[in-house]
Amino acid sequence: MNLRKLIFTNNACYKAGRTITVKGIMVHSTGANNPNLRRYVGPDDGLLGKNQYNNHWNQDKPDGRQVCVHGFIGKLADGSIATYQTLPWNHRGWHGASGSKGSVNDSHTSFEICEDGLTDKAYFNAVYKEATELCAYLCKEYNLDPMADGVIIGHYEGHKRGIASNHADPGHWFPKHGKSMDTFRAEVKRLLTATEPSKPPTPTEPKKLYRVQVGAYAVKANADAMLKRVKAAGFTDAFIKTE
Repeated sequence: MNLRKLIFTNNACYKAGRTITVKGIMVHSTGANNPNLRRYVGPDDGLLGKNQYNNHWNQDKPDGRQVCVHGFIGKLADGSIATYQTLPWNHRGWHGASGSKGSVNDSHTSFEICEDGLTDKAYFNAVYKEATELCAYLCKEYNLDPMADGVIIGHYEGHKRGIASNHADPGHWFPKHGKSMDTFRAEVKRLLTATEPSKPPTPTEPKKLYRVQVGAYAVKANADAMLKRVKAAGFTDAFIKTE
C-alpha cells in the first residue's frame, strides 16, 4: 500500500470537528471517469499534479456540496497508484448520508476509489489491491473483523441496510472484473491472516544439570531425579551442586 496524507482542513466536515467510534469501513467509488487523484485531492503536493480547475475537495463545500470522505485511491501524476488519507480515520465524515435506520457516517470510516471507464483491468486490479490493503490496515488499527456482518460494506450495501443513500457503488464496477464485495472481504481477511505474526511457542524452562556427589563419586544429572534415587538407596550424605 502506498499510503500518504493530505488532510482536508479547509472542508466544512473537518471544521465540524466531530469524531466517531469506528465500527466499520464503507467502500465507495467516485462514479466519474477520472482516475486521477488530483481531481479530488489538493492542493498539489508535488506528486498529485496540478488540478487546473481547482475543484478538489479540500475546500469548504466542494462543488457546492457538503461531502467529505476519509481517503481516496487513484493515480498520481506519474501514473502510479496511491492512497491519500484526507480526514482522520475516526473523524465523522460526510460520505454515506443516511437511510431509514440511521446514518453510516456515525459508525464507519470511508474511502473513495477513483473510477476510470470501468474497462481497464490493469487499473482495476491495482486499485482493488490497494483498497484491500487499506482495509486490512484499518481492520488492524481498529480491531475489526472483516468477515463480521456490516463491518466492511459497499455504499450500495449500506443503502440495503437502511443506513445510507441510494447509490450503486462499487457494485456496478467490481463484477465487471470478476469481483464482488464478498471477494473483497475475503481478500482482506486473507491479508490479515497472512500478516499476523505466528504466536511464539511457550518457552519451557531448560533442564538444569547438577553435580550429584555420592561419596567419592560425582555425576552430572537432573538434580530432582538423581537425588531421589541416591537417597532412596540409603546415601544420606548426598548433596547437589549447580553447574
